[in-house]
Amino acid sequence: MVASNRKARHDYTILDTVEAGMALTGTEVKSLRAGRASLVDAFAQVSNGEIFLHAMHIPEYTQGTWTNHEPRRIRKLLLKRGEILKLAGKVREDGLTMVPLQVYFSDGWAKVELGLARGKRDYDKRQDLAKRDAAKEINRALGRRGKGMD
Repeated sequence: MVASNRKARHDYTILDTVEAGMALTGTEVKSLRAGRASLVDAFAQVSNGEIFLHAMHIPEYTQGTWTNHEPRRIRKLLLKRGEILKLAGKVREDGLTMVPLQVYFSDGWAKVELGLARGKRDYDKRQDLAKRDAAKEINRALGRRGKGMD
């Protein structure tokens, strides 16, 4: 895995995920292989029957020359036509958004995991934090009980 968007799972409820390829230049791939990328504030958008990834930051390759890429350029995502139509319909009708969750390499190809997401409200975020804290406390109690401390 090259980069993950941990804040997306906090800010959004992820309803569905899709794996997509990315159309990249050579220096972008080399920079990704070095483990340098940021998905903060990144989002995907449908335009003319294609899906594009906006605001993903891949820093310039340090050994690159004049062939270096622009760090925040718009990148085309590679999906089958049926998947694009399905995602476009859900985004248009249900008011959902497409958020990149992680970037990784699969069989040598750069992939991005897109999440179909709905924004959370503040009280939803507080409920999730409360559930996580309760689960941690239960695990601690079970651990102490298993060791004979309680």
